[in-house]
Amino acid sequence: MNALFPDHQKIGARSPTAPTPFQMLLELARNDLATFVGLAFSAVDRSTYLPNWHIRAIAYQLQRVALGECKRLIITMPPRSLKSVTTSVAFPAWILGRDPSKKLICVSYSQPLAVKHANDFRNVVDTAWYRSMFPTFKISSRKNTENELQTTLGGGRLTTSIGGQLTGRGGDIIIIDDPLKAEDAHSETARSKCAEWVRTTLMSRFDNPATGAVILVMQRLHVDDLAGVLLDAGGWDHLNLSAIADEDARIPMSARRWHARKIGDLLHAARLGMPELDRLKRDLGSLTFSAQYQQSPAPADGNLVKRTWFRYYDLAQFDRRSMTIVQSWDTALKGDPSCDYSVGSTWAKDDNIYYLLDLVRIRAAYPDLIKVVRQSIDVHDPDIVLVEDAGSGSSLIADLDSQGIATTPVKARIDKETRLVRAAAMIENGNVYLPKDAHWKDDFMLEVLAFPNGGHDDQVDSMSQALIWMKDDKPTGGFYIGRC
Repeated sequence: MNALFPDHQKIGARSPTAPTPFQMLLELARNDLATFVGLAFSAVDRSTYLPNWHIRAIAYQLQRVALGECKRLIITMPPRSLKSVTTSVAFPAWILGRDPSKKLICVSYSQPLAVKHANDFRNVVDTAWYRSMFPTFKISSRKNTENELQTTLGGGRLTTSIGGQLTGRGGDIIIIDDPLKAEDAHSETARSKCAEWVRTTLMSRFDNPATGAVILVMQRLHVDDLAGVLLDAGGWDHLNLSAIADEDARIPMSARRWHARKIGDLLHAARLGMPELDRLKRDLGSLTFSAQYQQSPAPADGNLVKRTWFRYYDLAQFDRRSMTIVQSWDTALKGDPSCDYSVGSTWAKDDNIYYLLDLVRIRAAYPDLIKVVRQSIDVHDPDIVLVEDAGSGSSLIADLDSQGIATTPVKARIDKETRLVRAAAMIENGNVYLPKDAHWKDDFMLEVLAFPNGGHDDQVDSMSQALIWMKDDKPTGGFYIGRC
């Protein structure tokens, strides 16, 4: 057994004066799912259990389902973050221990995976400590198979896969755990088949539709995966756990306790630290990493801007002489590390062809921001420096002017989406070129393709500002007001 817990064979020996620490732990776990998850993990995995706040956040949402406070729950989170142990193994065992008459249907994308979760569940309920904790839980001899376990009180856990037969079967709680294989994510047929089966077959399996609850837990794979389809339809509570926080958030861990998550915080650094996440991003690519680990999928082809519209060039063989160099800065509203990114994009204009030369994207306090801007100006020696005249950008304009660096302030007159539509026409016409091998290219592409549904738009804003200005050569067309 895991070193975190004592030998479970000794739990039957009771002290005549006081309970042992392990008996106290069992009593706590009886009513607290997060504590129970640690015990369940010890029964199915030989590695060390590393508790973390996100397990308690998941457990709190699952307990809301158990109490009838939530009937539609979606949890999106990275792989290898204990989602299956928590939702498909520990939660059903905890529910049936507390009420052996409950019926649960547990679904995964394949039967072997569903059976694996069922076997892990069985390993938990077969332990001596579990039987000691929940003495009313007893397995019926009438149904005790690989796919189904029934209790003597009529409840149980039924295992199936997406598309499996459920005729005549019903339940109180349905748990859908990873409904789609990663390799099927880009198959419209596979996605549609999954969503249709869930809507037409699985969601009709409640014994009592008025009280039945469904839980979906998965890593995001595509904008139109099952989580995307259900969230678009509305009516679901959503716990979204990214590997790296991209915004400040308060995540409930109980009715009165919250975890304050700051920008840049890792979900579980003890299991997936920054070096491991950086390696995964390199191996998987930015688009896949953003979906599976950041829970922010972008459409493969793009929304307002399509991937195939961009052209590419070799920066090592590029000759910028005789071209106009334009640098475009979109700074965060405030010069603070907790705010959005500040972005500077540097472009070369050759008649009506536009080459993206470099891109700087930082989240920094204002003194560091102005240093980075000065460095980028020194490196590229732009003919024109565009700065959005808002927030910290207004301060940047004043400080650069005081240092003898001429800037062209711009004020956005219309919304971001309309501006990108104007720039998108230039990209679609084949006029915009990106460097083939720039280290920042994938992240830039991810944001542009996802807009307006992505988490950030700072790179999009810097690009739109530059392209529209270069196209017009002056602030015309009603898109910007200039102060020259």
